[in-house]
Amino acid sequence: MAACVTDIARAAACRDSAAAAHLKTISVFTIFVTSMVGMSTPVLLARWFHGKSVYDTALLLIKCFAAGVILATSLVHVLPDAFEALSDCHVASMHPWKDFPFAGVVALVGVLMALLVDTVASSHVEHAHYERVEMDEKELVIGIGGGGGEEERMEELVKLKQKVVSQVLEIGIIFHSVIIGVTLGMSQNVCTIRPLVAALAFHQIFEGMGLGGCVAQAGFSFSKVAYMCFMFSVTTPMGIILGMMLFSVTGYDDSNPNALIMEGLLGSVSSGILIYMALVDLIAVDFFHNKLMNSNIWLKKVSFIVLALGSAAMSVLALWA
Repeated sequence: MAACVTDIARAAACRDSAAAAHLKTISVFTIFVTSMVGMSTPVLLARWFHGKSVYDTALLLIKCFAAGVILATSLVHVLPDAFEALSDCHVASMHPWKDFPFAGVVALVGVLMALLVDTVASSHVEHAHYERVEMDEKELVIGIGGGGGEEERMEELVKLKQKVVSQVLEIGIIFHSVIIGVTLGMSQNVCTIRPLVAALAFHQIFEGMGLGGCVAQAGFSFSKVAYMCFMFSVTTPMGIILGMMLFSVTGYDDSNPNALIMEGLLGSVSSGILIYMALVDLIAVDFFHNKLMNSNIWLKKVSFIVLALGSAAMSVLALWA
């Protein structure tokens, strides 16, 4: 309890609503631009490499870097923040939060939710795909060249699966982006906000690269990619604005127990979704089921190094955000 009193005294010394509002206004525009740059970069790189002999290799390496970023985001940023929010002295002194590790359980629920969505979506995609295959076979009078057609249909199925993965992944990342935006928007602590704005700018660049790498491989249309880039870029700024509105209406800041509980629970769900997507739909798919990687041991080694670099880059940012 003494530590809690000390924290309150330290926060009161840094409390300046006018300066905080000014910094948050700057952060809305800064984070929007850096988010857009981060997500657009791998998409533009993929389009630039398209048609070149190294296109498939470049796309694979971009996706491995992205997977490392997303895995580190979930394990080094989102989940520890959720545990911290629910173990804060304002929350941990209350029932039932002090009696049970809710952050871990809710993260598990997030994993199971991601599995359920992934399973249902994949089953739906495969069912629709095989229905179309059966219709094509009925219309076929002479089955010449069927092997090539089947190969094309399997490639189409893989693309559809990648689109599902990208969309579920964006949902998990948007959860996280809104949470950090609302937390920043509700804070009145200038000592916390000032370094956090710079750190979040870099955080959004790397997280955007992670999502952009997956979107680039999914083969969406230009309008869909632009929409997904915009949605990712606008969620944290909108979260900041929402946090500022919540503070002005309710008077709650980021140390309020109700705000901390909401932050911890949403962060845990987001973490579970991202852990599942990174390990199952990104890393496992490429390292165990990718024909290009499995046929080239050198490429597999490079892919692992790129995966580790992505994880390391995002992990280092935990020093500041």
